[in-house]
Amino acid sequence: MRSMSTTRAGQAVSATLRRAGLDDAGAVADVLIRSRHASVGSIPGAVHSDDEVREWIKDVVIPEREVWLAESDGGQVLATLVLDGGWIDQLYVDPIWTGVGLGSRLVELAKSCRPAGLQLWTFVTNTGARRFYERHGFVVAEMTDGSGNEEKEPDIRFVWANPELPPSAA
Repeated sequence: MRSMSTTRAGQAVSATLRRAGLDDAGAVADVLIRSRHASVGSIPGAVHSDDEVREWIKDVVIPEREVWLAESDGGQVLATLVLDGGWIDQLYVDPIWTGVGLGSRLVELAKSCRPAGLQLWTFVTNTGARRFYERHGFVVAEMTDGSGNEEKEPDIRFVWANPELPPSAA
């Protein structure tokens, strides 16, 4: 477990990063759903119902992928990271906790878990995410017309290569 402190409206908030278990599936789904709903406009609307997302998290994501949480001292899940091989598959911060460094801490955790490099997709319209990943050293590797994603919206594949590794090792 890695502990961190951050602030929200002048209050100190202590959060711990830890691996998620099956008991966390509901909280992970809640963060993802709230974040997606709050982001409509900068990202396309969801193509799956909230119930479908909850089932996917419980039946696929938690059992088959590496899921991390940023959790408050009181046990509230504030943010979640899903790693799938060398991919950041999902990274969501609860909308009321954005801007306090939780996403940055989870990206740094992802880099430490995958020092050979990472990839991820984000929508072209998600300018906030694009800036966020660029600040964390990710670069554009590919842009698509969206024909390969469920939303059929243009997207960008970002990659991060560890600058401490020689190019042949990454």
